[in-house]
Amino acid sequence: ASFARPPRPPILPTLKTRYLAALLLLAATVARADLWTDDFEEAKAQAKAENKFLLLDFTGSDWCGWCKRLDAEVFEKSDFKNYAKDNLVLVKLDFPRGFSLKKKTAEQNDKLAKEFGITGYPSIILLDPDGKKLTKTGYKDGGATAYVQHLEGLLADERKKINNLTIDLVTAR
Repeated sequence: ASFARPPRPPILPTLKTRYLAALLLLAATVARADLWTDDFEEAKAQAKAENKFLLLDFTGSDWCGWCKRLDAEVFEKSDFKNYAKDNLVLVKLDFPRGFSLKKKTAEQNDKLAKEFGITGYPSIILLDPDGKKLTKTGYKDGGATAYVQHLEGLLADERKKINNLTIDLVTAR
């Protein structure tokens, strides 16, 4: 009697499936990370190009309790992320105690902390699309939706100025 081996399952679809799953996971990770940068100059260029406000988050990510609460209650929530995608360029300027940043990043963060007069954490600085300081805020109770409303209140006057300037430029043509 002859012995017949069962057919081998095709390996290609399995590899394709695994590759696709890995690619999707990577894309999701990159998309999530893309909301925040630690490169201020890159963020300024993006804000100007996209006509968005800059939100600078001066934080002590590994030691500051209020910073951790702001991250967990606001910055990690979809209400904030959806708002930020359309309105803000987000810059995390970290001052950790339990680990070291790259030298260039640490020097940039120190320089910006001095420039904006940061004395406590978290400190949130809002800049216009040209990089001009508008206002300073920090942790606020109430979660992501309330924080978005808080930001919109702070940015409302600036939005009016930008819209009026746009209208003036259009009518001047």
